[in-house]
Amino acid sequence: MTFELKQLCTVVALCVAATATAALAADTTTDAAAKSTRKAARSAANATNASNQPAAAPKAAEVDPQSQRAGGVKRGRYLTIVGGCNDCHTAGYIESGGTTPEADRLTGRAVGARGPWGTSYPANLRLLTQSITEDGWVKLIRDGRSLPPMPSANMSKMSEADLRALYQYIKSLGPKGAPEPENLPPGQEPTTPYENMMPVAPAKAG
Repeated sequence: MTFELKQLCTVVALCVAATATAALAADTTTDAAAKSTRKAARSAANATNASNQPAAAPKAAEVDPQSQRAGGVKRGRYLTIVGGCNDCHTAGYIESGGTTPEADRLTGRAVGARGPWGTSYPANLRLLTQSITEDGWVKLIRDGRSLPPMPSANMSKMSEADLRALYQYIKSLGPKGAPEPENLPPGQEPTTPYENMMPVAPAKAG
């Protein structure tokens, strides 16, 4: 083979290699562009689907199950216990350590509380709830006119839902017991046992 022919073969080989390299580079670029296009299309589709989905509901706050409005009777029972209603309105409740049977609770007491206001008696709540409506009960407590030691100022600030739950529970117990004695004005001596609600100074020694 002559020198000139060798040179021609070399030139042709270089041209073929260059053409193949260029084609490979073009294929790589085209493939990358296609992948980028497909990725963009998928992103757009996902965004569209997300926008069409309903908004997720906010997670409910964790609450004490006893505080739920559903089932007012259960809520009312809970409130009578933690609110101390039985301490005054259930005979022997404190002495029994809170073990008085539920069937005997909230029938009032014939033991008065004597102070500057006179002598007041814990009401028979089971008879009271049978004699007034639920709305009447809410109004009665909200008016805050009960005599001490009834915590009227505090109870008047209870939510309406809680007041209604109290009523529903107490009324569900049914009527039982006798009406409480009439409250007495200041200066009138009670004929029933009573608790002195006024401070008493200790006796002087000697």
